[in-house]
Amino acid sequence: MDENQISYKVRGAIFNVYNNLGPGLLESVYVATLLYELSKVGLKVKREVPVPVYYEGEKLEVGFRLDLLIEDKVIIEVKSVENLAEVHHKQTITYLKLTKLKLAILVNFNVENINSGIFRKVNGL
Repeated sequence: MDENQISYKVRGAIFNVYNNLGPGLLESVYVATLLYELSKVGLKVKREVPVPVYYEGEKLEVGFRLDLLIEDKVIIEVKSVENLAEVHHKQTITYLKLTKLKLAILVNFNVENINSGIFRKVNGL
């Protein structure tokens, strides 16, 4: 399954979660329910995946963690905030660069219309 096929299933799971729970809950609730929804459709999902940072050839233990990693190919970064800040977008792109992955989905569940809360970020895709 390629990144675009995974992305399609991820969007479906995001819509299911949003339609069932609505906005305004903690990020941890959305992460847990997305994990459940994605596992239910047969995708391999990892939660709180450590992201190593290498600086001048040295591995640094800095504690970055991906919210969800799907099929070892697609990152999902979950937020539940009033407004996404530019730093949220930059953080997601940096995760792509650090992991050398091609696709990430940044989603903010604290919106009136979930379509306006989903952002696709690419790294050479």
